[in-house]
Amino acid sequence: MSVRPKAWLYLCGGRVLMERHPHAYDECLRCEGNPKYIEDIRKDIHRQFPMHEMFSSEDKPGQQELYNVLKAYTVHFPDIGYCQAQAPVAAFLLMHMPAVQAFWCLVSISNRYLEDYYSPTMEVVQRDGLILQGLLKKVCPPVYRHLKKVNAEPMFYCTEWFLCAFTRTLPWDTLLRIWDIFLCEGVKVLFKTALVILIGCLGTAKSRKQCPGLCETLDRLRNPPEDVLSEEHLIYNVTRLDISEQDFQEQHQKQAKKLKLNSLKSSNGSSR
Repeated sequence: MSVRPKAWLYLCGGRVLMERHPHAYDECLRCEGNPKYIEDIRKDIHRQFPMHEMFSSEDKPGQQELYNVLKAYTVHFPDIGYCQAQAPVAAFLLMHMPAVQAFWCLVSISNRYLEDYYSPTMEVVQRDGLILQGLLKKVCPPVYRHLKKVNAEPMFYCTEWFLCAFTRTLPWDTLLRIWDIFLCEGVKVLFKTALVILIGCLGTAKSRKQCPGLCETLDRLRNPPEDVLSEEHLIYNVTRLDISEQDFQEQHQKQAKKLKLNSLKSSNGSSR
């Protein structure tokens, strides 16, 4: 049996939560749940990894387990409810562990790594997109300038990457390795992965010339070349990317301040 499920459960903090609240998952399942969230979950279940044997049809156990995990989350966090991006993350976890463990991993990852990502405003995702843009300006100015030139806002290309923690983007072997590092080192690994993909897609003058406008640029970023996403290329470059903790903190403070000022300006403008 693979040690990965046990390691992930431990690294993300899910095991501690599960031991602290041994009956919470079953109690959540016994609750009816919010009808709106239930309806949205049922609409999304069949879309998650439909080629995987666990989720290929309604009579497969994976679809029911996925429903249970997502429903339990909405009961456990009624103020947050359900976000579409949670489904692929939960499904990916279910491929590796029992439903109760997947639930607590989802809870811990959402609270500890992807904090407030699933809130209705998505303000944190917007902030992290700006952080990514600031880091890109430091590590690869030509790609940064190209994205600015074609008006490619970070939310256009990084939203799915971050919200789904790359579960809808990376090939299987690469995704497993990235998640190993992600759960060890934290959310900065998502930024590094995004930077490596951006540089891999647009890092040469030739590649930028092939993407003269916004549509071509976004198409390349949403469908990166296979070699850019290969395990060998991505892991090598993610682990060697020269981004320090100080770089992250500086960008975090800068972008959080910028968003706060913009929010205040909007509030003042609407109150007049």
